[in-house]
Amino acid sequence: TTFLLSGVGFIDKHQQSKDSIFFRDGVRRIDFVLSYVEDNDDARKLVRNNILMYCSMRESEDGKTYFVKIHAPWEVLATYADVLKIKAPFRADDILENREMPMGHILPSSTRNRIVYYILSRCSYIQDCECDKKGIKRLLNNGTYTAAFPLHDCRYWKSSSYSNCESDRYKLYRYWARFLCFFKEQPINLIRKYYGEKIGLYFAWLGFYTEMLLFAAVVGTICFVYGLLTYEENEWSKEICDKKIGGNIVMCPLCDRKCGYWQLSKICNSTWMNNYSYLHLHIVTLFLEFWKRRQARLEYEWDLVDFEEEQQKLQLRPEYESKCSKRKLNVITQELEPYLPLTSKCARACLSGATVLFWLTLIIACIVGVIAYRLAVYAAFASIMKDSPTSHLHVVGPYITPQLATSVTASCINFIIIMILNFMYERVAIWITDLEVPKTHLEYENKLTMKMFLFQFVNYYSSCFYVAFFKGKFVGYPGNYAYFFGSLSKLRNEECDPGGCLIELTTQLVVVMTGKQVWGNIQEALVPWLMNWWGSRKARCHPESLYSRWEQDHDLQPFGQLGLFDEYLEMVIQFGFITLFVASFPLAPLLALINNILEVRVDAWKLTTQFRRPVAAKAHCIGAWEEILNAMAALSVVTNAFIVAFTSDMIPRLVYMYAYQPDGEMNMKGYINNSLSVFNISEFPAESRYRDYRYPSGHEKQYFHTMQFWHILAAKLAFIIIMEHVVFMVKFVVARLISDVPSEVRARVKRERYLVQEYLHNYEVEKLKMQLQKQDHDERTQLRLSLHADTKDHLKLQPKC
Repeated sequence: TTFLLSGVGFIDKHQQSKDSIFFRDGVRRIDFVLSYVEDNDDARKLVRNNILMYCSMRESEDGKTYFVKIHAPWEVLATYADVLKIKAPFRADDILENREMPMGHILPSSTRNRIVYYILSRCSYIQDCECDKKGIKRLLNNGTYTAAFPLHDCRYWKSSSYSNCESDRYKLYRYWARFLCFFKEQPINLIRKYYGEKIGLYFAWLGFYTEMLLFAAVVGTICFVYGLLTYEENEWSKEICDKKIGGNIVMCPLCDRKCGYWQLSKICNSTWMNNYSYLHLHIVTLFLEFWKRRQARLEYEWDLVDFEEEQQKLQLRPEYESKCSKRKLNVITQELEPYLPLTSKCARACLSGATVLFWLTLIIACIVGVIAYRLAVYAAFASIMKDSPTSHLHVVGPYITPQLATSVTASCINFIIIMILNFMYERVAIWITDLEVPKTHLEYENKLTMKMFLFQFVNYYSSCFYVAFFKGKFVGYPGNYAYFFGSLSKLRNEECDPGGCLIELTTQLVVVMTGKQVWGNIQEALVPWLMNWWGSRKARCHPESLYSRWEQDHDLQPFGQLGLFDEYLEMVIQFGFITLFVASFPLAPLLALINNILEVRVDAWKLTTQFRRPVAAKAHCIGAWEEILNAMAALSVVTNAFIVAFTSDMIPRLVYMYAYQPDGEMNMKGYINNSLSVFNISEFPAESRYRDYRYPSGHEKQYFHTMQFWHILAAKLAFIIIMEHVVFMVKFVVARLISDVPSEVRARVKRERYLVQEYLHNYEVEKLKMQLQKQDHDERTQLRLSLHADTKDHLKLQPKC
């Protein structure tokens, strides 16, 4: 198919501003740039075989890189605007008084580069060939071209004096991309105009998410401060820290060989984590519902209401068209279109599923390895941190215990493993998704999103799930302990502190969440800046006037296929940390808020200054991420209910206070002694204790669970059921009360559809009138001609004088 270019000749850099994004006539805009190294014949083929766009080629200052500059004339833009269903106003808007009417710029630069990329991705570079050798993406993959990108507008750090240079990039940098603008509202409409709807939606979502984090951070901070202020009032904490109570309670060893008996008062500093907040879950629900309303408003304002249906019907992926040699009739369009046979589709799906299962198993294996590390090094830390023959768990410094040291080192190792696996999973997920050959871009992104999120979910959260729901649950009791990999391994299963595993879960969350955010910001900001600085070192040797706009953009980092995808994934993983485990760490929303305030500006800065301008793309929503967020919000209700019921010590305390307090008073005196079971030992002049509810030695039900254990278990299950139903009911009521689409938006959509129907009706009426008038005119003309002919015939019959 012939699409684009016609030669305009070489451009003399000395006669043109370095900020120019036009050809030398100053009228025709450079919509897209292709670059290749040396004299590449294959690169010239695309130019020779597809010549309806204006183009010129020019080598760079290094004498090796050549640039193909492309301009799409109005005829091409108009044709493909119709193919891509790009909307434009046909009459003045009587709904929004201040709505901008870009009549002078019906197609902004983002739309122009989207059209050009659509053409380039489908044009064949071999004439008269029906094979799959077509598309700029294939040429980029095989190295024919080194880059393909639209140009940025001028320079970002100062306004250009060049009259034809637009200043959108400078405006974005000055009023959006700088960190000092963190308190300002984002210019969403300008972002959409410059980068397209897809990137505009991401920043709209990120800004809205950050605003909602403010409320969750306030609630979490209040809970945290309240826990610190009421720490001295907790009766169970006082009993543990009291030398006369906790100091006289001797606990069983926590490992078999190098651990000794220890005093309960040694864990005094780990009993402060006792306050929970469930308001976060309701804030999450409000965030999701209000975002739907915000998204619906943007969908209307950006003319994306009917985009999903259009996306499904049109714009097949070039890779799908090239790999599917068979054709079948589309019953809707009545045209032949490529399709993938069912047998091939099933085979690809099975291979994809097997690969996903293999890599998920690899993650589980890594987590098992970390658990084995925890069990192996705990005894070593206990041996190092001893200060007497009978007390192997004394505190070193004010807070460090063998359990805390084991937890911190294991969390750091787990974080390193997570980072290594992430590097591998990204490539595996892309390979699997390419193997499945999705039909449309939307389908491709959704499949890739689900695979990457599944990998990341297991990778990031599996260690937290282990600490929250498995650690300390399968321990056994003295004389009958449970062992990891069986009794031959000598690795005894871990126990929780008598105050529960919350402090360790908090440690895990802080290390992984904080480490991920710090490492992510380093990757996003520092790495691109260093690579750009190194890549442009040769250009800095030349006068700035010789460093053209396309060369400046060529030296920037490419905004790859997963550029925006990685940003969404980072935020969704963070969303999981602050929702799935918020009951254990109320300060998680505050850390996320601080990170996101920086994240918005870092993303804006790198996109505006460090990356090539991305090809614009349309999207009517945030895609599969919305369903993932909803699923995580629902799962967070279950996880937090189980954390409170089984990981924390809240339910046993309530059962004791209301049912087992010996004095009948509503207080917690004597709770610590009540929560520990007795085990007789011969080496020690007293009885040792362990955390459980079992009958002591000598009882007829020796070491069986007491009735209090079953009462507590019943209370835990009742709490989970009640909490889940209450929270889900609140979520259901809130979702019903808050409409997904604001009423004024629905009215405007109906009004616009009515105007379109009215316009089409009037058009048809006017067309019919014109046809009738033409028909009447033709009939009258025919009648006049007929009368004229009759008159002539009559005169011929008259006798001559």
